[in-house]
Amino acid sequence: MTRSTDIDFMRLALAQGRLALPGCLPNPPVGCVLVKDDAVLSQGFTQPPGQHHAEAMALSRLPDDCYGVTAFVTLEPCAFHGRTPSCAEALVESGVDRVVVAMLDPDPRNSGAGIEILRDAGITVVVGVLADEAAEEMGEYLMKPPELPAA
Repeated sequence: MTRSTDIDFMRLALAQGRLALPGCLPNPPVGCVLVKDDAVLSQGFTQPPGQHHAEAMALSRLPDDCYGVTAFVTLEPCAFHGRTPSCAEALVESGVDRVVVAMLDPDPRNSGAGIEILRDAGITVVVGVLADEAAEEMGEYLMKPPELPAA
C-alpha cells in the first residue's frame, strides 16, 4: 500500500541519487532515504565502484537501530555480492520494517531477486512509487536486457 508521504520521501531519494553522478559510474545513480515516524533519519547515494551503494551509505549514517524504519530506494536493492555486499541482505540484517522501491532492476543478476529476499524476510515491500521518474533519471545507466533475435 502506497502512503501519501511515500511520494515525498521517494522524491528525496531521487534527489539523493542525482548526487551520485558522475562518481558512481558505471553503477546507476541510486538514492536511499531512511524514515521513521515521518522524519528523515539518514540519506545516502551510490558511491564510486567498490564503495557503499545508496542503502549501505544511508545505513552507515543511521544513529539508531532500524526498528520502525522505512527505506525509500530508487532502484531495487541488489541481491548479489559483487564488489560490495548485497544491499537487500544489508536491509534485512538492519531490521527495517518496510522498503519502498521506485523500480525493479533490469540487471538479470537482480531483476526481482532483491525484492524476493526482502519479502522472504518478512519485510513489507512496495514497488512502483515514482517509477516513471526513476526510469527517466536512471534509464541510461541501467543494464539493458539482451535483445532477442528477430524471428
